[in-house]
Order: sequence, then C-alpha cells, then structure tokens
Amino acid sequence: MAREVKQVTFTEVAIPKLTRVAAYARVSSTKDAMHHSLSVQVSYYSGLIQQHPGWQYVGVYADEAKTGTKDTRDGFVRLVSDCTAGKVDMVITKSISRFARNTVTLRSEERR
Repeated sequence: MAREVKQVTFTEVAIPKLTRVAAYARVSSTKDAMHHSLSVQVSYYSGLIQQHPGWQYVGVYADEAKTGTKDTRDGFVRLVSDCTAGKVDMVITKSISRFARNTVTLRSEERR
C-alpha cells in the first residue's frame, strides 16, 4: 500500500476583539437613599457589562457629589484618564447629565 503525504496549510483564525466597556454612575447627594441608589447602579452596570458576550468588563467608575459641576469627581477624572490612555473603548451611563450639565463643564472637568 502506497503512502500519500499531503501538505496541510493552516489559516490564521481571527479572534474577535472584545470591546472594553466601563460604566459611570453618580448620585448628587450623600444621603443614605442616594448611597443605595449608587450601589444599585454599580451592581446593575457590572452585571450588564459582564453578561454581554462582546464586552470585556473594565469597571464601574462612581462618584457621590452634591452637584455635577462643583465637586471634584475622582471617579470621573479616573474614567477620562483611562479612556485617554486607551484602556476603555466604550462608556455606558444612565444619561449624559451624569457627566456634566453642559459641554463647557464637561470639557473643563476633562482637563483636570
């Protein structure tokens, strides 16, 4: 019986890149009810991101602030920094007002 040898070529399989997703949550008061609201937001976003098949969970950045414009928001500043550094591809949040009341404020907070 004659042997037959065939050369097999393998093609590179492209592994789909996951979208690195973070969430931003903020409450505008440090009252107990608002602290619970923040906890609920963080839990919701964590589960939502981790259950999505095309997303990689980066984290939930959160702040407790009296207003969206006056207090230093460390979580927001870290989020913008991580986005700028290429660690985050997409951010989800309840509404754009979680970032700032207007685009002028948003741009000034981005620079902190």
